[in-house]
Amino acid sequence: MEAKERMEQLVQTLNQANYRYYVLDDPTMADRDYDLLLRELESLEEAHPELARPDSPTKRVGGEALSKFEKVVHPVPLNSLQDVFSLEELGEFVQKMKEFDQHILFSVEPKIDGLSVALEYVNGQFVRGATRGDGSVGEDVTENLKTIHTIPMMLKDPPARLIVRGEVFMPKSSFHRLNRRQEELGKPLFANPRNAAAGSLRQLDPKIAAKRGLDLYVFNIQLAEGVTFQTHSETLDYLQKLGFPVIPHSRLETLEEVTAQVTAINEYREQLPCDIDGAVIKVDSLAQREQLGDTAKYPRWAAAYKYPPEIKETQVKDIIVQVGRTGVLTPKAVVHPVRLAGTTVTNATLHNQDFINERDIRIGDTVRIRKAGEIIPEILEVDISKRPADALPYYLPRVCPVCGAPTAKDEEGAFLRCTGAECPAQLSRNIAHFVSRDAMDIEGLGGAIVDALIEKGFLKSPADIYYLTFGQVKSLWQKGELAAQKLIAAIQQSKQQDVARLIYALGIRQVGVKAGKVLAAHFGSLDALMAASQEELTAVPDVGEITAGFLVDWFRQPQSQHLVERLRQAGVNFQSLREVTDHRFAGKTFVLTGALTQFTREEATEKIELFGGKASGSVSKKTSFVVAGENAGSKERKARELGIPILSEEEFLKMLGE
Repeated sequence: MEAKERMEQLVQTLNQANYRYYVLDDPTMADRDYDLLLRELESLEEAHPELARPDSPTKRVGGEALSKFEKVVHPVPLNSLQDVFSLEELGEFVQKMKEFDQHILFSVEPKIDGLSVALEYVNGQFVRGATRGDGSVGEDVTENLKTIHTIPMMLKDPPARLIVRGEVFMPKSSFHRLNRRQEELGKPLFANPRNAAAGSLRQLDPKIAAKRGLDLYVFNIQLAEGVTFQTHSETLDYLQKLGFPVIPHSRLETLEEVTAQVTAINEYREQLPCDIDGAVIKVDSLAQREQLGDTAKYPRWAAAYKYPPEIKETQVKDIIVQVGRTGVLTPKAVVHPVRLAGTTVTNATLHNQDFINERDIRIGDTVRIRKAGEIIPEILEVDISKRPADALPYYLPRVCPVCGAPTAKDEEGAFLRCTGAECPAQLSRNIAHFVSRDAMDIEGLGGAIVDALIEKGFLKSPADIYYLTFGQVKSLWQKGELAAQKLIAAIQQSKQQDVARLIYALGIRQVGVKAGKVLAAHFGSLDALMAASQEELTAVPDVGEITAGFLVDWFRQPQSQHLVERLRQAGVNFQSLREVTDHRFAGKTFVLTGALTQFTREEATEKIELFGGKASGSVSKKTSFVVAGENAGSKERKARELGIPILSEEEFLKMLGE
């Protein structure tokens, strides 16, 4: 392949990898693979400078500001560092610096694997925070950064203007907690803390970022008006006095000391609260840095030593399947114990059937394994030459290993789910959904109470709620007579809920609150819904073929039939209680937007449906009216563009006759 063609290919591949990594927070290429390709491109550009493209990743940091955030121009660029991949290359860097000045000193720091940001302070007050972006222009993420408790909002005895650079990361404890939550919600797991941190910092809602438990280390002063320093170490001490969490660092002189510290950081990385992918070696003297200068891409006075990913060989002893709280089947390889990145690994995630098929992983196989993002053990490849003759392809079970109900692919086809309505693995979540506000609305039956009742063996199905005795409930508290009475009363009261709530409470896939109301209004009872064919279901407005299929399959399952029959015997209402006698809103679609003061959206929706109308969440040409409260925003604007009538709350009340 000619140099020009190869260079163009490398630029295209690396720019795409940059976009996935920095903009989408969804990397498709391992860091080491990226670094090796970048090196190849750098070598080719040195040999053929006339062929270097202006959009080459060697000339930029990577990434760009997302349109959903305001852009921020960095007064001082946030440059990246040149990488070294071996102790020999590290020695060459140190030797080059010593040739410049034999008395040069170095600062050695862990290289945090997170998201680089610039924090700006004016007269000691935090005024703005931005991501690195492409090094020159980043994204304004001030509100999300304010949720990180270690970032000081006000500084002690500050300069008039200060800009510092830091690395936002997700602590390992927060990462594990987040993934447990993702699993409970049936959502994809984050691959590593870096992706999780980057995604969290780019949330439009700061409340979401606040729940993610992000943290930060500060490692550089970009700008400090009216303050002068001699060394980098001095700046870090100054930042620490101002109240910043400062990166751990050492001030060293010889190559032997630098090498020893780089090795030591790798050895104690498991004890660090955050994930790291290397060590940073910087010239400590700021005057010497000025003399050494920068290239177009990185400073000459610093280097990042990248630790090679530790890969070990082991054997797959078994493949087991776990069933999560949402019913997702997750395969896991049980491997012969192997020491990896400071811990003993005994199993590795297999994600789903597609992952197993792509790598053709079988029980008995010899595999190469590493920790993805230094956290999650992952199988890289199989050594086919060592495969036992009797090793068979592995397929996830067609029935749930916990309850025996059939499994089915999810909407996206990547995962298998248990379809059992009474599956023990999903019990806590199923009951939590069943008693929730939009479902059977049983006040007082919160998650902790549900889990306690399950632990005591009193609940093995949502239907068991209606068979709880006063004594069983009272046993949860030492002096709980009044609380037990209230809970039993709430349970009894919920039996009279409209069947629309019961349909939603059953947890049938793609059957939400709205679908529950539509189905209840159309069929009038749960029994009529159960008897409906797929053709009869698809004839119902807003019920598509896929949802109809889920309904038919759910009611066909033995566990579902058992659950429904026990609810019937307990006296739960199976009939629609809502009879539309006033059809003034028949055929009309309303959209509610903005802050409503006269009623909640739920109350307004109920009134609309009571008169035969329909409430929608989005404005379209089919919308009849938009009810606009304060700060209505984009929906009101779109309604004006489409010429749709906009009602104030008072006008809506007049239509209701109130």
